[in-house]
Amino acid sequence: MAQTARYANRRQQNGNRTTVRSRMYVDGNTVRKYQEPPRGRQRQQSASRGKRPVSRAAQRNRVKAMNMTRSFVVFLTIVLIAILFSCVNYLHTKSQITAQMQSVADLESELNQIKEENDAYYSQVMSSVDLTAIKEKAVNELGMKYPSEDQVITYQTERSSYVRQYQDVPQAE
Repeated sequence: MAQTARYANRRQQNGNRTTVRSRMYVDGNTVRKYQEPPRGRQRQQSASRGKRPVSRAAQRNRVKAMNMTRSFVVFLTIVLIAILFSCVNYLHTKSQITAQMQSVADLESELNQIKEENDAYYSQVMSSVDLTAIKEKAVNELGMKYPSEDQVITYQTERSSYVRQYQDVPQAE
């Protein structure tokens, strides 16, 4: 049996520095024998596995932190339900927005198609209208004539490029 040094429960003063050491027996090559845990304050030190000891207040705080009371569990459940509700609401809203965006895209494509049809009909109507034929029909069949010089009255306007006639035009003197 060989002896090996391991950090544990006994303190030795070495100048200004404090180190913790103890002896542990090894059975065979690497198998350690079972040792009983130390008692009292030493038990606290061995529980911390070589770290410095923890005060009683800190231990009580750790125990309180590990305990979950009924009210805390209820609080966590309520928070979990609120988060779940928010996530479901977010997904529902997101799907509505996606559906509305698809609807807008469909309506825009329908509008573009109607505009194209309208432009095609307008081009067809404009190409079928022959202005010379209309002029000939107006002059020959309906008896229309060009105005003479004394029938043309010129007006000066400041606001717009056309004149609206609300009453009869006075005779020129």
